[in-house]
Amino acid sequence: MKKKEKETKTPEEEQLPKDQQLRLDMYDWIQSLMVALVICIALFIFVVRIIDVSGSSMWPTLKNGDKMIVSDLFYKPKYGDVIVFKTDSYDPNKALVKRVIATEGQEISIDFDRGVVYIDGSPLEEDYVAELTTTKLDFIGPQKVPEGCIFVMGDNRNASTDSRKKEIGMVDERMILGRAYYVAFPTGDMGWIS
Repeated sequence: MKKKEKETKTPEEEQLPKDQQLRLDMYDWIQSLMVALVICIALFIFVVRIIDVSGSSMWPTLKNGDKMIVSDLFYKPKYGDVIVFKTDSYDPNKALVKRVIATEGQEISIDFDRGVVYIDGSPLEEDYVAELTTTKLDFIGPQKVPEGCIFVMGDNRNASTDSRKKEIGMVDERMILGRAYYVAFPTGDMGWIS
Protein backbone atom coordinates (compact mmCIF):
# COMPACT_ATOMS: atom_id res chain seq x y z
CA MET A 1 0.00 0.00 0.00
CA LYS A 2 1.32 3.39 -1.04
CA LYS A 3 1.35 6.29 1.33
CA LYS A 4 -0.70 9.30 0.28
CA GLU A 5 1.45 11.99 -1.15
CA LYS A 6 1.43 15.18 0.83
CA GLU A 7 0.49 18.44 -0.87
CA THR A 8 3.59 19.98 -2.28
CA LYS A 9 4.48 23.45 -1.18
CA THR A 10 7.21 25.65 -2.48
CA PRO A 11 10.19 26.06 -0.19
CA GLU A 12 9.25 29.70 0.39
CA GLU A 13 5.71 28.73 1.53
CA GLU A 14 7.06 26.10 3.92
CA GLN A 15 9.27 28.71 5.56
CA LEU A 16 6.48 31.29 6.16
CA PRO A 17 4.80 31.34 9.54
CA LYS A 18 1.02 30.88 9.53
CA ASP A 19 0.26 34.53 10.32
CA GLN A 20 2.36 35.70 7.37
CA GLN A 21 0.71 33.17 5.09
CA LEU A 22 -2.70 34.41 6.27
CA ARG A 23 -1.69 37.99 5.47
CA LEU A 24 -0.55 36.98 1.99
CA ASP A 25 -3.85 35.16 1.38
CA MET A 26 -5.81 38.21 2.58
CA TYR A 27 -3.73 40.44 0.31
CA ASP A 28 -4.55 38.16 -2.66
CA TRP A 29 -8.29 38.33 -1.81
CA ILE A 30 -8.25 42.12 -1.47
CA GLN A 31 -6.33 42.47 -4.71
CA SER A 32 -8.87 40.24 -6.52
CA LEU A 33 -11.80 42.19 -5.09
CA MET A 34 -10.25 45.51 -6.13
CA VAL A 35 -9.72 44.28 -9.70
CA ALA A 36 -13.35 43.06 -9.82
CA LEU A 37 -14.55 46.42 -8.46
CA VAL A 38 -12.56 48.38 -11.08
CA ILE A 39 -13.96 46.15 -13.86
CA CYS A 40 -17.54 46.68 -12.58
CA ILE A 41 -17.07 50.45 -12.37
CA ALA A 42 -15.63 50.59 -15.90
CA LEU A 43 -18.50 48.44 -17.17
CA PHE A 44 -21.11 50.76 -15.65
CA ILE A 45 -19.35 53.93 -16.87
CA PHE A 46 -18.58 52.92 -20.44
CA VAL A 47 -20.95 50.07 -21.39
CA VAL A 48 -24.19 49.99 -19.37
CA ARG A 49 -26.10 52.07 -16.87
CA ILE A 50 -29.06 51.44 -14.64
CA ILE A 51 -31.89 53.94 -15.08
CA ASP A 52 -35.16 54.18 -13.16
CA VAL A 53 -38.54 54.48 -14.84
CA SER A 54 -40.40 57.50 -13.51
CA GLY A 55 -44.10 57.71 -14.30
CA SER A 56 -46.63 55.61 -16.20
CA SER A 57 -46.06 56.74 -19.81
CA MET A 58 -44.58 53.35 -20.80
CA TRP A 59 -47.19 51.17 -19.07
CA PRO A 60 -47.87 48.23 -19.65
CA THR A 61 -44.32 47.55 -20.93
CA LEU A 62 -42.62 49.33 -18.00
CA LYS A 63 -43.93 50.33 -14.61
CA ASN A 64 -43.10 53.27 -12.38
CA GLY A 65 -40.01 52.37 -10.33
CA ASP A 66 -38.65 49.67 -12.68
CA LYS A 67 -34.87 49.72 -12.94
CA MET A 68 -33.62 49.11 -16.48
CA ILE A 69 -30.24 48.17 -17.87
CA VAL A 70 -29.45 50.65 -20.66
CA SER A 71 -26.56 50.71 -23.13
CA ASP A 72 -25.57 52.91 -26.06
CA LEU A 73 -22.65 50.75 -27.17
CA PHE A 74 -22.79 50.50 -31.01
CA TYR A 75 -26.46 51.55 -30.89
CA LYS A 76 -28.40 52.74 -33.94
CA PRO A 77 -32.11 53.43 -33.29
CA LYS A 78 -34.75 51.37 -35.05
CA TYR A 79 -38.53 51.02 -34.87
CA GLY A 80 -39.79 49.39 -31.69
CA ASP A 81 -36.73 50.02 -29.51
CA VAL A 82 -37.36 51.39 -26.02
CA ILE A 83 -34.85 54.18 -25.51
CA VAL A 84 -33.76 56.68 -22.87
CA PHE A 85 -32.99 60.25 -23.96
CA LYS A 86 -32.79 63.84 -22.76
CA THR A 87 -34.03 66.97 -24.43
CA ASP A 88 -33.07 70.53 -23.48
CA SER A 89 -36.39 72.04 -24.56
CA TYR A 90 -38.51 69.85 -22.25
CA ASP A 91 -36.46 69.17 -19.10
CA PRO A 92 -32.67 68.99 -19.47
CA ASN A 93 -32.30 67.31 -16.05
CA LYS A 94 -34.79 64.51 -16.68
CA ALA A 95 -34.21 61.36 -18.73
CA LEU A 96 -37.28 60.23 -20.68
CA VAL A 97 -38.15 56.64 -21.62
CA LYS A 98 -40.11 56.15 -24.86
CA ARG A 99 -40.46 53.79 -27.82
CA VAL A 100 -39.02 54.60 -31.26
CA ILE A 101 -41.92 54.86 -33.71
CA ALA A 102 -40.21 56.34 -36.78
CA THR A 103 -36.63 56.98 -37.86
CA GLU A 104 -35.07 59.49 -40.26
CA GLY A 105 -36.76 59.80 -43.63
CA GLN A 106 -40.00 58.12 -42.56
CA GLU A 107 -43.33 59.90 -42.61
CA ILE A 108 -45.63 59.61 -39.61
CA SER A 109 -49.33 60.35 -39.52
CA ILE A 110 -51.93 59.57 -36.86
CA ASP A 111 -55.66 59.06 -37.29
CA PHE A 112 -56.84 60.20 -33.84
CA ASP A 113 -60.47 59.28 -34.57
CA ARG A 114 -59.54 55.63 -35.19
CA GLY A 115 -56.48 55.68 -32.90
CA VAL A 116 -54.17 54.34 -35.61
CA VAL A 117 -50.55 55.35 -36.22
CA TYR A 118 -49.24 55.21 -39.81
CA ILE A 119 -45.64 55.07 -40.96
CA ASP A 120 -45.12 55.79 -44.67
CA GLY A 121 -48.85 55.18 -45.19
CA SER A 122 -48.94 51.74 -43.52
CA PRO A 123 -50.72 51.22 -40.17
CA LEU A 124 -48.54 49.97 -37.33
CA GLU A 125 -49.40 46.78 -35.49
CA GLU A 126 -48.90 47.91 -31.92
CA ASP A 127 -49.65 45.07 -29.53
CA TYR A 128 -47.52 46.78 -26.87
CA VAL A 129 -49.76 49.86 -26.33
CA ALA A 130 -52.14 50.28 -23.39
CA GLU A 131 -54.84 51.77 -25.66
CA LEU A 132 -55.29 53.32 -29.08
CA THR A 133 -53.81 56.77 -29.76
CA THR A 134 -56.60 59.31 -29.34
CA THR A 135 -54.75 62.17 -27.60
CA LYS A 136 -53.43 64.65 -30.14
CA LEU A 137 -51.31 66.92 -27.91
CA ASP A 138 -49.62 69.35 -30.39
CA PHE A 139 -49.28 66.90 -33.29
CA ILE A 140 -50.18 68.16 -36.76
CA GLY A 141 -49.38 65.64 -39.44
CA PRO A 142 -48.27 64.05 -41.53
CA GLN A 143 -44.67 64.83 -40.53
CA LYS A 144 -41.43 63.62 -42.07
CA VAL A 145 -38.66 62.67 -39.63
CA PRO A 146 -35.56 64.78 -40.42
CA GLU A 147 -32.07 63.35 -40.85
CA GLY A 148 -30.43 62.36 -37.55
CA CYS A 149 -33.73 62.35 -35.65
CA ILE A 150 -36.39 59.93 -34.44
CA PHE A 151 -40.07 60.17 -33.48
CA VAL A 152 -40.92 58.59 -30.11
CA MET A 153 -44.12 57.78 -28.23
CA GLY A 154 -44.98 56.21 -24.89
CA ASP A 155 -46.83 52.88 -24.80
CA ASN A 156 -49.48 54.45 -22.56
CA ARG A 157 -50.41 56.69 -25.48
CA ASN A 158 -53.03 58.87 -23.88
CA ALA A 159 -50.93 59.53 -20.76
CA SER A 160 -47.56 60.18 -22.38
CA THR A 161 -45.64 63.36 -23.15
CA ASP A 162 -43.68 62.43 -26.27
CA SER A 163 -42.86 63.58 -29.82
CA ARG A 164 -46.48 64.70 -30.28
CA LYS A 165 -45.69 67.50 -27.79
CA LYS A 166 -44.02 70.62 -29.22
CA GLU A 167 -41.41 70.77 -26.40
CA ILE A 168 -40.13 67.30 -27.31
CA GLY A 169 -40.88 66.95 -31.04
CA MET A 170 -38.38 65.06 -33.16
CA VAL A 171 -35.58 63.72 -30.95
CA ASP A 172 -32.00 64.28 -32.07
CA GLU A 173 -30.20 60.92 -32.06
CA ARG A 174 -27.26 62.56 -30.25
CA MET A 175 -29.53 63.04 -27.22
CA ILE A 176 -30.12 59.29 -26.85
CA LEU A 177 -28.52 57.87 -23.70
CA GLY A 178 -29.09 54.31 -24.87
CA ARG A 179 -31.49 51.48 -25.53
CA ALA A 180 -33.26 49.81 -22.62
CA TYR A 181 -32.55 46.07 -22.77
CA TYR A 182 -33.57 44.51 -19.48
CA VAL A 183 -35.65 45.22 -16.36
CA ALA A 184 -33.37 44.34 -13.45
CA PHE A 185 -35.62 45.30 -10.53
CA PRO A 186 -38.10 44.61 -8.98
CA THR A 187 -37.57 40.89 -9.29
CA GLY A 188 -41.22 40.26 -10.22
CA ASP A 189 -40.79 42.42 -13.35
CA MET A 190 -37.35 41.10 -14.35
CA GLY A 191 -37.00 40.28 -18.02
CA TRP A 192 -35.97 41.43 -21.48
CA ILE A 193 -37.70 44.51 -22.89
CA SER A 194 -39.20 43.77 -26.28
